[in-house]
Amino acid sequence: MDEEANQSIHNHHKEKGMNNNGIAGGVYGMAFIGALVYYFSHAITFWVGVLGFFKALLWPAFLIYQLLEFLKM
Repeated sequence: MDEEANQSIHNHHKEKGMNNNGIAGGVYGMAFIGALVYYFSHAITFWVGVLGFFKALLWPAFLIYQLLEFLKM
């Protein structure tokens, strides 16, 4: 492709709000669904299920925090 075609594609993606996250978005999405199923299946009340939803959203932050703490960074 020539430079003009590349620029046109780049501008189209920029206008549409698209970005290239690669496989990370898919991996996070699958992990979110898996965590959601896990927490919902172990929920005994509605509010525990709501808490499970928020845990499913936030578990990567806790994972990274614990990893960095373990590595003493």
